[in-house]
Amino acid sequence: MDSPAARRRIQAIQDHLVPAGEFSSSQLRLNATAGEFFSGDGYSVVLPEKLQTGKWNVYRSARSPLKLVDRFPDHPEIGTLHDNFTRSADVYRDYKYLGTRIRCDGTVGEYKWMTYGEASTARTALGSGLVNHGIPKGSCIGLYFINRPEWLVVDHACSAYSYISVPLYDTLGPDAVKYIVNHALVQVIFCVPQTLNSLLSFLSEIPTVRLIVVVGGQDDQIPSLPSSTGVQVLTYASLLSQGSSNIQPFCPPKPDDIATICYTSGTTGTPKGAVLTHGNLIASVAGCSLALKFFPSDVYISYLPLAHIYERANQVSTVYFGVAVGFYQGDNMKLMDDMVALRPTIFCSVPRLYNRIYAGIINAVKTSGVLKERLFNAAYNSKRQAIMNGKSPSPLWDKLVFNKIKAKLGGRVRVLASGASPLSPDILEFLKICFGGVVFEGYGMTETSCVISAMDPDDTLCGHVGAPNPACEIKLVDVPEMNYTSDDQPYSRGEICVRGPLVFKGYFKDEVQTREAVDEDGWLHTGDIGLWLPGGRLKIIDRKKNIFKLAQGEYIAPEKIENVYAKCKFVAQCFVYGDSFNASLVAVVSVDLDTLKAWASSEGIKYNDLAQLCTDPRARAAVLAEMDAVGREAQLRGFEFAKAVTLVHEPFTLENGLLTPTFKIKRPQAKEYFANAISNMYAELASSDSSSQKM
Repeated sequence: MDSPAARRRIQAIQDHLVPAGEFSSSQLRLNATAGEFFSGDGYSVVLPEKLQTGKWNVYRSARSPLKLVDRFPDHPEIGTLHDNFTRSADVYRDYKYLGTRIRCDGTVGEYKWMTYGEASTARTALGSGLVNHGIPKGSCIGLYFINRPEWLVVDHACSAYSYISVPLYDTLGPDAVKYIVNHALVQVIFCVPQTLNSLLSFLSEIPTVRLIVVVGGQDDQIPSLPSSTGVQVLTYASLLSQGSSNIQPFCPPKPDDIATICYTSGTTGTPKGAVLTHGNLIASVAGCSLALKFFPSDVYISYLPLAHIYERANQVSTVYFGVAVGFYQGDNMKLMDDMVALRPTIFCSVPRLYNRIYAGIINAVKTSGVLKERLFNAAYNSKRQAIMNGKSPSPLWDKLVFNKIKAKLGGRVRVLASGASPLSPDILEFLKICFGGVVFEGYGMTETSCVISAMDPDDTLCGHVGAPNPACEIKLVDVPEMNYTSDDQPYSRGEICVRGPLVFKGYFKDEVQTREAVDEDGWLHTGDIGLWLPGGRLKIIDRKKNIFKLAQGEYIAPEKIENVYAKCKFVAQCFVYGDSFNASLVAVVSVDLDTLKAWASSEGIKYNDLAQLCTDPRARAAVLAEMDAVGREAQLRGFEFAKAVTLVHEPFTLENGLLTPTFKIKRPQAKEYFANAISNMYAELASSDSSSQKM
């Protein structure tokens, strides 16, 4: 392999110059030790590139080992979101596209649909309306409402007329919304009647806004503002009508033009605006399309926040494949009702919800009686064995057991995807057995236009996040202060760094934080710690930013421990806390109310209200004992066990400021929110230690 010709070939591959037909991806994989190609199937290839800045291997997807993907292979002419929707509006013109159960009078019924062609007509009218109001190309357009068909129509209009969409999280509160509007110089805000009053309350503090469009508003209920404000308020229907009567030609963007500025809520400080181009978003979705195909017959349910990149990227994908998108009512508590009505085939969610689905099924099985529990276990074990051996499970088990479980999600789901935070491997396996079809986990972030890596749909191994998106390369960089290095055995470990056409252009008006995130060689530093499993599978094992050290020097990754405790039957949500002044961890648990009440009833415990039950020492002891059992089963290390617990009956929510829009715990805010509880738990532990020492 050391001939001049071989060296030239390696250099050609490195420079992305080898013709696509010269090698097949199934024959191409690189031996990380010897630096030579050998035949065999793998998730990733290691590039023949040893970086001057270190000895770390650079990995690329085996699905596209010779060149990073930046366009859809079957449609290279699609370079922007506008190109993507224009093609689909033509190809799938009469197909269902956007569906909702909410009627004009606010009642709920069966799903009613807008076709791709109708959505295309609406986006043209809407964009024309904005042009007619004198909004220049390149202006920022704010979207201040939750998922509904109009959200996507506005987004398509922005793409067609070269506007920049800026989601305004309605869960961030007025201060953050005010900050984003001023920071991005937003000129138009689309809102709903519920958020209009909030906007009007600080209208004088957002001077760049010229136009407010009320989605779902009635003309006779729209306030008339004094001309001195310089702001006009009108309904969405009025803007559509105005645009329809004076259609303007498209002003198509270029791939390098900004498509959206996604402000990440983060956990501290003011929001950061991630600048994503049309090319970024197309590259990310095009890369994912190599592994997972959707069809016009598919139905997707939209309930994850459209303000977050996970749902935005999903929507780019649904458009490309001509998928029908049905929206939830806007209430997470009614999501399962919406699923039954819509009967989706694609369900993308987050671990928090999958954990609850898992707990609900397990609880139902355990309370169904001995015979039904035995039947479930027999079906589960038989199906698991078949899947692990690469065989087709007996359809009898679905008929007897699993079809009833599938019905909870509408009965037709064939693809379940998880993202935003780590999903427990055994829960992923559980979902695969119970629901069948494709169940996989992905990993990504706003700054990479969503997906960095994802499991292969055919992979039977759980506990990893698959191979790199074909639109990026990944390397792991040493983190010596955490003892993660490329020399670690049996697998190299380090901070996950990403490079490629899906990496964002930087933070809006923030060169300092941009340089902190992206180095001079174009590598985005994610802050996540990973390792490479055999076959080029990436596994997330830690978080560089969220780790903390206990008093005796042990490093703690709280999310990992919280994911373990999430499997405890009493735990709906869990916040694990520790610091360098204490030797032990403590936990605040938002309890599963039904489970706790059932336990209290079985123990004959009387209580006036849930708050009293949560403070009962017997309840705390029972929950902690169950958490300990789950922790031992998961093989937590001694210092990773919570030594004290506080029970609360109210959930961690977006509204009380304890969750980000992707349902991750805001750790600094949770620490402050539960400060008294944390202090009391450590006082109890100190008192207990003192008493035991005296004895």
